[in-house]
Amino acid sequence: MDIPNLRWWGWGTLDRSYPLENRPRFWPTLRAWLELPDDLTERPPVPLESVHLRPSRLDDPVLASLRRLVGEEAVRLDLRARVEHACGKAYRDLVRVRAGHIPNPPDAVVYPADEGQVAAVVAWAADRDILIIPFGGGSTVLGAVEPPPDDRPAISLDLARLDRLIAIDPVSRTARIQAGATGPEVEAQLNAHGFTLGHFPQSFEFSTLGGWIATRGAGQTSTGYGKIEHMTQAVQVVTPVGIIETRDVPASATGPSLLEILVGSEGAYGVITQATMRISPRPEVQDYRGFLFHRLDEAIAALRDLMQQGPCPTIARLSDPEETAGFAVLAHAHSGLRALIDRAVDRYLAWKGHSLTGGSCFLLLGYDGHPADVRPRWRRATQICRDHGGLPLGRSVGESWKRERFAQPYLRDTLLGVGVMVDTLETATTWSNLLHLYEAMTAAIRAAIRGTGGGPGYVMTHVSHSYPWGASLYTTFLGRQVPGAEIEQWWAVKEAATEAILAAGGTLSHHHGIGRDHARWFREEVGPLGLKTLRAIKDTLDPTGIMNPGVLLPLAPDDEPYR
Repeated sequence: MDIPNLRWWGWGTLDRSYPLENRPRFWPTLRAWLELPDDLTERPPVPLESVHLRPSRLDDPVLASLRRLVGEEAVRLDLRARVEHACGKAYRDLVRVRAGHIPNPPDAVVYPADEGQVAAVVAWAADRDILIIPFGGGSTVLGAVEPPPDDRPAISLDLARLDRLIAIDPVSRTARIQAGATGPEVEAQLNAHGFTLGHFPQSFEFSTLGGWIATRGAGQTSTGYGKIEHMTQAVQVVTPVGIIETRDVPASATGPSLLEILVGSEGAYGVITQATMRISPRPEVQDYRGFLFHRLDEAIAALRDLMQQGPCPTIARLSDPEETAGFAVLAHAHSGLRALIDRAVDRYLAWKGHSLTGGSCFLLLGYDGHPADVRPRWRRATQICRDHGGLPLGRSVGESWKRERFAQPYLRDTLLGVGVMVDTLETATTWSNLLHLYEAMTAAIRAAIRGTGGGPGYVMTHVSHSYPWGASLYTTFLGRQVPGAEIEQWWAVKEAATEAILAAGGTLSHHHGIGRDHARWFREEVGPLGLKTLRAIKDTLDPTGIMNPGVLLPLAPDDEPYR
């Protein structure tokens, strides 16, 4: 039921990593950027057997009644299961779990076999005032799967066994899928019928359909296929007061959309158990290529023209100069003929006035579909990029990105092990405000890193998802950890960045959700009356407050986040 060989203290599985042995520029450049010492000391995570959790607060009669509902093996209290379900994959989570500090573990992990068992467990918990934390893949970066510091017992409800494609309608291009299916499980089952969902977040291998819907997630190809809310046609949600089924139709004018309320609800209203998804034919080609621009504003103008005039790309990821340099220093070293080619390319780029580490901006652009449709799109897209000063780099950079796109999170574990603070955040705004937001946000992050003792820091950003009306910004920031105050340091940077985003007209979250980490700012995002409205829905669907309390909606208007 669980992923074998999982890194309980980090990202992914133990048999995989982000190897740095053949990337000779990485460590010297990172040391210079962050002013790290030459002799970095690796601090491995504590052994699992040395982690001490508080005892489960569920007594034997309560556990016996739970096991009667779902079966003996579907209720786990062992150390590994409780640790793996105690938190997500945020920086704050990993700092604590690597040190063996897990203050709020679930009292049990429960694996229902079907929607009926989910409904039975929710009713059972409501009768006993036991908290339910819905759990998909546990990849959240905003504290959405950690039980709150509450006197009430909490169970982690893992939907891993709800992983089937229930039905497919190739005529309507829809599929009914259970919410516990991971990205690979969703794609394998749809691919067998010649279709794809087209949702590929960086967490693809370890996140689930239900988690994507619950957080209004966006995949790397969302520019072409849409965000998850655009793909979701209907949902089934089990709440403490009953089951909600939204109508399976492509559109409706029957009042405010209940579907829109449930998508993005993050387990605060109930448990998403299945959904009807809008699917697409599996593309015959995925043609991804790169361009270099001298300036970020020129690249943004090119991307805006593509979104507003067409052809709309399937994927468009525009890196600022800092992220472009970051990719460059992670490049593999080559020998022989390949090394000669690399040097020739560097000379050619310099002749064109470009430097991968000196200010140029990299645009990854791609089109999925039938070859006869993709070719004319590429001709037009290439001309638009050239009109804005873009230099075509060809397909090899696109293929390289595709090979490593799901491996990069493993690098974070390596950096945490040598005392580097590394985290991400994201937002979105209109095209006319994009550069202003970018400058305000990145300046605030740099100042906060330096102000907290993190050294000069390094901040890199890319435009990750685009629309005719605007785009999102996705930022990664690095700095030296302050030993003994790693979480306080991170919170200071997080707060400075969030305040800058909201002040500069950005949204609190474009695709990571709210969780517990953003809940304190949710009132500013939706307004006091908006917050009151969403609380009323919570009170209606979850009158005793057992569903993931503190996620999405703060427990009280002025609550501080869980630290």
